[in-house]
Amino acid sequence: MHKFFNTFILPVMFMALAFTANAQDNNVIDEVVWVVGDEAILKSEVEDYYRSLQYSGEKIDGDPYCVLPERIAIQKLFLHQAKLDSIEVNDAVVLQQVDAQINYYILNFYGSKEKMEEYQGKTMAQIREELTESVRNNETVNEMKKALVKDIKITPSDVRRYFSNLPADSIPYIPTQVEVQILSVKPRIPQQEIDNIKSRLREYTDRINKGDADFSTLAIMYSQDPGSARMGGEMGFKGKAEFVPEFAKVAFSLNDPKKVSKIVETEYGYHIIQLIEKRGDRVNVRHILLRPEIAQKDLDDAVNLLDTLRTDIIDKKKFTFEEAALHLSQDKDTRNNYGLMVNKHDGTTKFEMGELPQDVAKVVDKMNVGDISKPFEMVDETNGKEVVAIVKLKSRTLGHRANIGDDYQALKAVVEKAKQDELIEEWIKKKQKETYVRIKDGWNNCEFKYDGWLKK
Repeated sequence: MHKFFNTFILPVMFMALAFTANAQDNNVIDEVVWVVGDEAILKSEVEDYYRSLQYSGEKIDGDPYCVLPERIAIQKLFLHQAKLDSIEVNDAVVLQQVDAQINYYILNFYGSKEKMEEYQGKTMAQIREELTESVRNNETVNEMKKALVKDIKITPSDVRRYFSNLPADSIPYIPTQVEVQILSVKPRIPQQEIDNIKSRLREYTDRINKGDADFSTLAIMYSQDPGSARMGGEMGFKGKAEFVPEFAKVAFSLNDPKKVSKIVETEYGYHIIQLIEKRGDRVNVRHILLRPEIAQKDLDDAVNLLDTLRTDIIDKKKFTFEEAALHLSQDKDTRNNYGLMVNKHDGTTKFEMGELPQDVAKVVDKMNVGDISKPFEMVDETNGKEVVAIVKLKSRTLGHRANIGDDYQALKAVVEKAKQDELIEEWIKKKQKETYVRIKDGWNNCEFKYDGWLKK
């Protein structure tokens, strides 16, 4: 999704925080400060938005009592047009975002649903209702903007024309980018260690079933999932696709909140799960995760294995790095791509150095193109497990001013965004002329981004 989709709408996170920061401030005397069409903008709405931005640390370029009402007014223009055009958003997407936001606030700010309710002075149902409206508006504006720009097509001649008219100091700078292939293996875990993990989880299950301990207490004390442990193992409402398959299969099969699941093995380790609540196609569960510990000897064995493999590739030329990655790598995300890493930000195989996993970046930084690194230990960012890896630097493109030959796709994206922004701005100016707007005295002495609010 292009960044412009969020240029004029009220960001969901900040709007949601509007009712988390001093939400119970009743000292604001409410009044209508703007009217856009048949929609009123209240002083309290502006104040809440302002507090949310202060809470988040976002800087406002200009007088907040000019900038923020204008942002809200622009959102109302899009919402009104979306209603006329029958633009609808997916309820499942809205609910998923609401759950994700609530889980985020509980995890990072409150620690529990009860504390969130206490701080807000509202029930969770009331909080959810307010946040749902904010998320739905946000998604509706996004969909409206997509509909407005959907017919924009960029041709090579558009890109060439745009590039030829750019002043030299305005040509985009493309940072150094690399393409990296990786081959990783997981150190062997002795069966005794796995048996010990399972024995501990069975012990926890017995204590819970006998009433000697509470699941959430044990999760806080022993779970090795740092994200959920602090919340008693609670993971928040999620759909099946948000869990790994092995976990989802068991989580969605649970029906009795008093029972504990069998032991579940996933790429993250070993879990026991307890149902909290089912709601349609989503479920809220708590879990305890234990990860087998890897002994230094097993890490050393994995390093020796890859060191021998590297020698076979470089010196003995028994096979290529690509062949070894395809047949021997245990990295499920790259092995079928001959080890070539894919950038999750844009779907390409090119990375800026800061986008690479930190352990990989430190090694790649000292390599030449075509080099194969010595084995090194790293943490797999997807599951937090220790692995041993070797990498090959496939290409390095040094930082440079963009040119059509090497950076066509990057320049095309720039041109596409410029055209989208231009269309959106023209649409806003047109809607200003067609829409009744009234701004209360004292709120209209502003240099607005769009001067059409104050009709002459």
